[in-house]
Amino acid sequence: MGRWVKGLLWGIGIAVVLTASLFLLLNFYIAKSKPVIEGEVHVSVLDEDVIVTRDEHGVPHITAASDADLYRAQGYVQAQDRLFQMDMARRQASGSLAEVVGEAAVDTDKHFRTFSLRVAAEDSYDGYSDEAKEVLHLFAEGVNAFIEEAKEARKLPYEFAVLGYTPEPWTAVDSLTIGKYMAYDLGGNWDTLAVRHWALNHLELEKAKELFITYPENASSIIAANRESPVEVAGQFNPELVAHEFNGSNNWVLSGEKTESGFPLLADDPHLGLNTPSIWYQMHLQSPEQNVSGVIFAGVPGIILGHNEDIAWGVTNVGPDVQDLYIEKPNPDDPTLFLYDGKWEQAEVRDETISVKDADDVPFDVMVTRHGPIISDILYKKEKPTALFSMHWTALEPTKELEAILRMNKSTDWESFEEALEDFHAPAQNFVFAAKDGTIAYKANGRIPIRKKGNGELPVPGDSSEYGWEGYIPYDELPRVVNPEEGFIATANNEVIGDEYPYHITEFWAQPYRYERIAEVLNEGDNFTAEDMMALQMDQKNLYAREFLGDMLRSVIAIDTDEKYKEIVNVLEEWDQFDDVDSAAPLIFHKWIKQLPVTMFKDEMPKDVYNMLPGKGQITDQLMRDGYAGKPGQWVTAYGGIDHWVFNTFKKSIAETTQAFGSDVENWRWGDYHQVTFPHALSSASPLFESFLNPKKQEVGGSNITVQAAAFKADGTVHHGAPWRFVADLSDLSAAYHIVGPGQSGHIKSKWFHSQVDDWVNGNFHETVLVGEVENGVVLKLIATEK
Repeated sequence: MGRWVKGLLWGIGIAVVLTASLFLLLNFYIAKSKPVIEGEVHVSVLDEDVIVTRDEHGVPHITAASDADLYRAQGYVQAQDRLFQMDMARRQASGSLAEVVGEAAVDTDKHFRTFSLRVAAEDSYDGYSDEAKEVLHLFAEGVNAFIEEAKEARKLPYEFAVLGYTPEPWTAVDSLTIGKYMAYDLGGNWDTLAVRHWALNHLELEKAKELFITYPENASSIIAANRESPVEVAGQFNPELVAHEFNGSNNWVLSGEKTESGFPLLADDPHLGLNTPSIWYQMHLQSPEQNVSGVIFAGVPGIILGHNEDIAWGVTNVGPDVQDLYIEKPNPDDPTLFLYDGKWEQAEVRDETISVKDADDVPFDVMVTRHGPIISDILYKKEKPTALFSMHWTALEPTKELEAILRMNKSTDWESFEEALEDFHAPAQNFVFAAKDGTIAYKANGRIPIRKKGNGELPVPGDSSEYGWEGYIPYDELPRVVNPEEGFIATANNEVIGDEYPYHITEFWAQPYRYERIAEVLNEGDNFTAEDMMALQMDQKNLYAREFLGDMLRSVIAIDTDEKYKEIVNVLEEWDQFDDVDSAAPLIFHKWIKQLPVTMFKDEMPKDVYNMLPGKGQITDQLMRDGYAGKPGQWVTAYGGIDHWVFNTFKKSIAETTQAFGSDVENWRWGDYHQVTFPHALSSASPLFESFLNPKKQEVGGSNITVQAAAFKADGTVHHGAPWRFVADLSDLSAAYHIVGPGQSGHIKSKWFHSQVDDWVNGNFHETVLVGEVENGVVLKLIATEK
């Protein structure tokens, strides 16, 4: 027995030594791939030397003698910090992940090849000016200079070694493809149309109508077309690839009349996925021709959001209906022919064979009708379908967003900035603007289609010329406000038009609570400071509860006659309606609210259709409004009434909460459930990767409907919010205030890898200078060598 124990210990010892050796070897390799950010490096593509100073938060301040060298250096520096992220982004958008990941990514590649983002980027490139094309190529030169340097020194980011491949050279189209991916992430409504089509074909008409929230008037012919030619929806799409419904943002701008300094204040916090590294990369770019600071997507030149010495700007998503689905009728004898005005038209058939790591290539074709790509039948083949969906989308047309960005960076006033916006087509964005001259302004900017028939709320027949687009809302008729009497402008993906606006944008706006809270605070005060704007970005007031909680509690009290839930009701009645981490009430309220659509809809739909159903919150909000107003709809009536639905949902959510957190309500805390982690792309591969690549989970306040946006999954994991927060004081644009969560660098060995997680959770902003010396900076000199 002793000898067996001794042998076991010897074996364990060997395993520990081997594991430690492997860890040290891996640690050495990872450390070796850490980029050089101090001292000097020779960069052959430069005309003259460039200085890169990273401040104490890892923000690179690039100073170059020309714009040409500035964009080359921007590409080089982005690649230093984010090359693997850049490569993954272009691969996902292009549909080439399987080439380096393997068979698990084939369906994802099919999806993105069908959505044709790279093809759209290639088409867009041809429409750019020579100057913009030159910027794209200069940026690519800088990226490729780093790739070649890292390959020669065997210092490529360690993720490439983990996956066993070497990155290909960067191209101009790669940058544009990443831009198209952002249009995909922010500009989608196709899933809404697909689910509505399913509802019309599988539910009673009145029940289907209630899922629309605002049912389209005079749409009987379109409804009939949807019912006469049903397209398979269940089992056809992967809900995980649908753009997240909480992709939104807050922004606002105040005139000098409402500020302490007498100059405007601007705040912006775009809401996207929370990951490691951040989707945003903060930079400061300076040459004799420009001086601009802010953020950009890794892989793209310029600064998309931020400020220069004269102006500041920010965006939120408009969310217009810019994707239409067409019900296409294929020829039963030749599926590449589609009916149009009584004749069969040949679709374009594009060979999109997918290369797969360690496996055979996967043949795949994308069919494109006159309206756009066929998006049905992506994952599963159905024998001779009688109807399929094609998609028309503004982003699949040639667009020139980078042209706009480059001009925005050099704009000095509202007139020059608005001229630049004319090239910003997709995704449509709510731009807020402020200038040192005191101007504040707003524009809902982008291509928004005008339809021949219908308002884009349902799929339409693809076999008739009666349907389709006949242009876009004219640029000078897009929603626009300059220097309003109220002294401020704010947007939060809320409805931005009134009944008198002559064009259709959408009927599916975000829930109003973030906007209402921002407007409430800004209306109530004056003499605001930048610090007040930062505090408002972290505001946790829950106006959702203000609207509904009283009625919901009355439903519980009406049925809970034996007062089984009295303690919990008391907690909610005494709640100050802030989503604070130490409070039990937000935990009870949000789990209750999230359970409402589950209770009502989940058993009535296929799982994937339910998961695709957008706007569940808006739908159940309207069902409750109608129910409590004494006008219950079909869903509520069939369930047994508003009180029974709300009470039964309450019981289910309380049972789940009790199981997870115990029966002592006094010990329940929002922060024990609602936590953020910023997951890395590789962290799901193994628990070991997760422990090294993800920051430790932290409890965080706010929620999906508070100004401090923190949307969460069913397990409480916060996965959407504001990766970047920004405040600019126009009284002094020599600096501005930022947070980039979780940090600037994509390299695990960098001190800036997760350096801003605590700042993000607590709302601690850092000041980034635009003019003057960078204190405590780390200086890297990029030395131009002979070409």
